[in-house]
Amino acid sequence: MNFVAFNGKYYGADEPLLLASNKSYRYGDGLFETLRVAGGKILLEPLHFDRLYSSLTRLGMVLPKLLTRERLRMIILDLARKNKAEKLGRVRLSFFRGNGGILEGDDEVSYVAEAWPLDPSINEFNSNGLVVGLFPHARKMADAFSAVKTASFLPYSLAARFAKKQQWNDSLLLNQYGRPCDTSIANIFLVKDNRMSTPALTEGCIDGVMRRHLFQVAADNGLILEERELEMDDLYAADEVFLSNSIRGIKWVGSLEGHIYGSHFSGALHTMVNLSLGL
Repeated sequence: MNFVAFNGKYYGADEPLLLASNKSYRYGDGLFETLRVAGGKILLEPLHFDRLYSSLTRLGMVLPKLLTRERLRMIILDLARKNKAEKLGRVRLSFFRGNGGILEGDDEVSYVAEAWPLDPSINEFNSNGLVVGLFPHARKMADAFSAVKTASFLPYSLAARFAKKQQWNDSLLLNQYGRPCDTSIANIFLVKDNRMSTPALTEGCIDGVMRRHLFQVAADNGLILEERELEMDDLYAADEVFLSNSIRGIKWVGSLEGHIYGSHFSGALHTMVNLSLGL
């Protein structure tokens, strides 16, 4: 039986818990955090908690005083154990601002935690390059909230569905300026002449935890990683392209809109990342 934690209490995952007036359901007034557990520990825990609390502050959401970092850590790991995900698992935390109309009802912040085991292959470097294409039907807006993983996730959801329909592994979203932003589930990076580049946060991409960690990995290993405005031509002319997120780590892109890439640098970086995580 799988469990969820709702405001610190455990329920069966198939039990109804949220009201129809839930503000996250009605208006997208919420956010979520997805993290990986391995060996009974939260990988990149400080980065996840820093992003979570920063995002809550940005959205003006105040957690109950009793929900400290220590309490939240305990809930995450306990739920992972209950769902047999403590050795290697994925945990999703969802936070939302009460029930009722936009300016009605209560603003008390509630949360749901979910956990699932992961296949060990998630830690391996992909032998076949990902196939990625452009999502043409929406633009990611670069604004004060674009870096937050909000419950208003429609462009990413539709981009993922579009990729599946096209038989791609993922879709790349552009921002309002027509420049590369991120994909439906990951941050995007290019490698050119052994230098890495990724879209700056001001370009509208998600402030990914693995993205943050890669800056430290690069510094520790004498590599160059810069964030800047990228054009599609920069990606097309790259030696390599890879994606990153906190669950999948580093995955190399074999083709983007018909452009073919290698994987030598990305493979070496994947090894560095796994070593830094103790995997």
